[in-house]
Amino acid sequence: MDIGEWWPKLRPETRNWLIEHNGEEVPSSVLSEITAVAGADSGDESWIGEKWPSGVLLSDAAVDWIEEVANDENPS
Repeated sequence: MDIGEWWPKLRPETRNWLIEHNGEEVPSSVLSEITAVAGADSGDESWIGEKWPSGVLLSDAAVDWIEEVANDENPS
């Protein structure tokens, strides 16, 4: 599922965390909420960058998308 589809389904606190910590490792608690609304990781999600045991990094495209949202721009 594309980030634009699951983003509005996240709790406001989670969206704020992602904006404030954009580009940082996403902890398992935040990842759990994302996968709850986006569906299980099938390996081809464009928003997932690197996977680590403690969490994931978002892809460059997802980081850019979140930055656009944070700047009140219309992300593509």
